[in-house]
Amino acid sequence: MILQNIEAVVSIDMPAGPLEVLVIADKYAKPAHIAADLLSQAEHGPNSQVILVIAGDGVDLSAIESEITKQCASLPRGEFASKALSHSFMLFSQDMFEAVSFSNLYAPEHLIINIKDAERWESLIENAGSVFLGQWSPKSVGDYASGANHVLPTYDYARMYSGVSLDSFLKYIKVQSLTEEGLRKLGSYVAMMVEVEGLEAHKRAVTLIGCKIFKLPFPLAESSFLWLLMVVFGPHHKILITSLKIKTWN
Repeated sequence: MILQNIEAVVSIDMPAGPLEVLVIADKYAKPAHIAADLLSQAEHGPNSQVILVIAGDGVDLSAIESEITKQCASLPRGEFASKALSHSFMLFSQDMFEAVSFSNLYAPEHLIINIKDAERWESLIENAGSVFLGQWSPKSVGDYASGANHVLPTYDYARMYSGVSLDSFLKYIKVQSLTEEGLRKLGSYVAMMVEVEGLEAHKRAVTLIGCKIFKLPFPLAESSFLWLLMVVFGPHHKILITSLKIKTWN
């Protein structure tokens, strides 16, 4: 209960798992830069995961692996990075469409697109916490200086969460003000839906105000149940309605 109350007052974080980065690289990306980006995430801790997606042909894989080995050995936190690399992996994609499709499925905390003309692919990115486009955009800059918040969704939560921003500290209030015409257009539909849910007071709140300006479907109960049945069961079932009780059979 105490934890729930604290979260209700100060909600600045989100569900998260191990830290992660996904790098998409083509033959134009420098092996040393690819290795450095991967290791900059791996050194956070042994639970971090780093993914390299090779886009297309012509990439010097042996040079990348050599750079990773060399740079990792010289890191003060090389032991952490080495453990993180042990459960990381590399993928080969036929082209950028395939590479971006995988990235959207993985939904990385950090996505680095180190390819030629990286900006062309921005519109296809659907799931990522923070994105770094082009050879001059290392992840470290986003962590400390470029203005992006470093509190980001991980563990595929980027499919449903955004990173923390100024909006995360704002509170919104929804305000509705209907005109007579607006209630006339919406009222009968609202009455039908709340009838299905069995919320009589909800229905009366609409019908008592709007009884002179719109007509309810007649009979309301039967119409609302038929509407619900069409939505739930579709045309492939035979329906029997007896005293407003529903029975179905194939």
